Amino acid sequence: MLRIFIPLILVAFTACSSPSKKDQTSIARKIITAGGTITEVVDALGFSEEIIATDITSTFPASMQGLPSIGYRNQIKAEGILALGPDLVLIEEGYLSPDVVTQLKAAQVNIQVFAKPTTVVGTKKLVTELANFFEDEEKGLEVNAIIDADIAALKSYLETDKSKPKAIFVMARGPETVFIAGNKTFAAEMFELAEIEGTATGFDEFAPMTPESLVSMNPEYLVFFESGIQSVGGKDGLVTIQGIDQTTAFKENHIVSLDGQYLSGFGPRVGKAALDLAKAVRQ
Repeated sequence: MLRIFIPLILVAFTACSSPSKKDQTSIARKIITAGGTITEVVDALGFSEEIIATDITSTFPASMQGLPSIGYRNQIKAEGILALGPDLVLIEEGYLSPDVVTQLKAAQVNIQVFAKPTTVVGTKKLVTELANFFEDEEKGLEVNAIIDADIAALKSYLETDKSKPKAIFVMARGPETVFIAGNKTFAAEMFELAEIEGTATGFDEFAPMTPESLVSMNPEYLVFFESGIQSVGGKDGLVTIQGIDQTTAFKENHIVSLDGQYLSGFGPRVGKAALDLAKAVRQ
């Protein structure tokens, strides 16, 4: 009996005292993320505590804003990243300059590059890729199931309201720097998800807004980033944008603003963002 009991105790002690491979990795790994959507997915998968620094676009979860910042796109330097001593850098494709990527590779930093999603399908693909990289496929399935549930909730809401409001997305960086989103932008994809008719047609990307074009489009709703509204001095400052006061949207106070990363990031919250947008233009 004693011969059996002692080995069992040793096995139990070994199992309790030896951390799993995943625990050992979590303790040792120091991650830097470059791209708000990648940061959101890493958080959703349960690995955000390993992030030691991130970029300016990584505003969610809020705890990321308290970490050291590596900057924004072309402002990011390899020296700033290397000084933080990361074990792993997760990069949104095209976010860092090629020179910075080359320098990081030369310093033998483990770099993993992922495409930024622009559709719900792309969002789920990114979740799967990162889950596989972290060797937690089950958690990836859980996150994607939540995304599916959010999209189902969106469709259920849209079944209750068959209207199709007309809107445009306005990218504002001050009253003199205003652009309208075209057919091949995140806004067009979000409008399609929320069943909104975009009145900005005939161009693909972002085009400078003119008073004439704005009046001719005459949207029922104007959609902004919250930062865009702030850049013109809040809703009261919108009158400084020429032509805006002649639109139905402005006259009826149909001004919608949402957080930029939330609306455009196509992260795990994409279904929730589309639902919020759909509701905002159907008040």
